[in-house]
Amino acid sequence: MERLWLGNIAPGTTDDELKALVTKYAPDIECTEILRVEGDGSRPAASLAFGNRPLDALPKLAKKLNGMYWKERRLSASTTLA
Repeated sequence: MERLWLGNIAPGTTDDELKALVTKYAPDIECTEILRVEGDGSRPAASLAFGNRPLDALPKLAKKLNGMYWKERRLSASTTLA
């Protein structure tokens, strides 16, 4: 299953805020699961899963979000296979 990896998320960002961000840039897909990766806490990350979606939706979303300045942080976004 392909997932969206978001790194360098601001500490304290909620799941609802992540879902709102994704919905803003890809309103046609729905986030179904968020797995948090805290690490040492300096650059938290999350792995997001999505339900039914067009095949190219996640790479396009990752391209839009990668390098975006959000909540005083520059996001790192890519797709991964889980």
